[in-house]
Amino acid sequence: MTALRVGTRGSALALAQAGMVADSLPGQAVLVTITTAGDIRRDVGDKGRWVSALETALLCGEIDLAVHSAKDVPGELADGCVLAAAPERASALDVLVGFGSLRELPAGARVGTSALRRQAQLLATRPDLDVVELRGNVDTRLAKRAAGEVDALVLARAGLDRLGVKLDVPVCELDDELFVPAPGQGILALEARAGDEQALAAAGGVNHAPTFAALEAERAAVRSLNASCDTPVGAHAQPLDGGRFLLRGFAGMPDGSDWVLDEVQADSGQELARRMLAAGAGELLERAAAARA
Repeated sequence: MTALRVGTRGSALALAQAGMVADSLPGQAVLVTITTAGDIRRDVGDKGRWVSALETALLCGEIDLAVHSAKDVPGELADGCVLAAAPERASALDVLVGFGSLRELPAGARVGTSALRRQAQLLATRPDLDVVELRGNVDTRLAKRAAGEVDALVLARAGLDRLGVKLDVPVCELDDELFVPAPGQGILALEARAGDEQALAAAGGVNHAPTFAALEAERAAVRSLNASCDTPVGAHAQPLDGGRFLLRGFAGMPDGSDWVLDEVQADSGQELARRMLAAGAGELLERAAAARA
């Protein structure tokens, strides 16, 4: 059997994640590093840039599987591509790096993040904070905090764990009700060409059905909200018995001045989105987009 070519970005985190997947696939697998537009232009916010080059490599036959951080995958895939699998989810939570809790942050403390969702949640909880845009890979952002550019960072727990990062500063999980994670956070998404039976079968061997179902529910909620990877929206699905989920959703203004928060037990992400839209999430997200324009 021909070795599967597993495509990945070249960042330390992306390589670590793709390596985990390649090691767990049946048969032989080799990593193929693809340079994406996001790797070239880090000052631009559209996370879809990190996915499109890998999808192009799939469709051109340069790779057989692509490994993504699921939270970066747009709601609509390129024609001819399918989500093939998702290994078991790691932690979906964000963490605050540098302080033991949000309460410990002094008034006016500078907190670094590149995510509008995290900005909205931080300012909704602590409007006195100075939330600043901070881009770069995990190690770059940690170095910027160590250099004093910011007092604290908000990062994904899963990324730190997968990189094996050991920090000598306090770290606390942001698990208050407002801190709903990004859709797909903590999940690795395997993408393949539609109809590629070898790749789809191999990916199926590492799929964790509850995680894949949760990912589909979260993505459905985001599509129904007409949101994107760069919208201040959180969605999290915890699988329950009988094909149902405990679904939590957040949509907020980037300045933290207004938000919609909901939780429901349902069998689809569309139900969460329906409730949030009825509570005004659609209008709120339109205002959030206008504020950025």
